[in-house]
Amino acid sequence: MSTTSPLSETSRRAAARPAPAPVFCFSVAAAAEPGVMPRVLELFAKRNLVPLRWHSDRLPAGQGRGGETLAIDIQVRDLEPELCDYIARCLRQIHGVETVLTSEKGFG
Repeated sequence: MSTTSPLSETSRRAAARPAPAPVFCFSVAAAAEPGVMPRVLELFAKRNLVPLRWHSDRLPAGQGRGGETLAIDIQVRDLEPELCDYIARCLRQIHGVETVLTSEKGFG
C-alpha cells in the first residue's frame, strides 16, 4: 500500500503547472492632446492585445515644461521580449509622446 503525504502531492501539482507569463509594463509620458491615448492603444489593439491594466492621469504643467502632460501606465501579458521592445520603439514615434519606459514583472 502506497501513501502520499499532502505536502508531496501539493509539490507535484505546483511543479506540473506552467510558470505564469511575465507582465510587461509601459510607462508613457506625453502631451495632453486628445489623439494621444487612442494612438497608444491602437498599437496593442492591432496586435489583438488587451492590456491587463491601463491607467492614465492628466498632470498639470511642471516647472520648465510647456503644457499639461498625460501619464499612461499599461500592463500587458503574452508578449515576447522582442515584441515589447518593438512596441516601445513604436510608442516613441507617436506624435506627442515624450518618454517611454519599459519593465518586466511577475514570474509567479
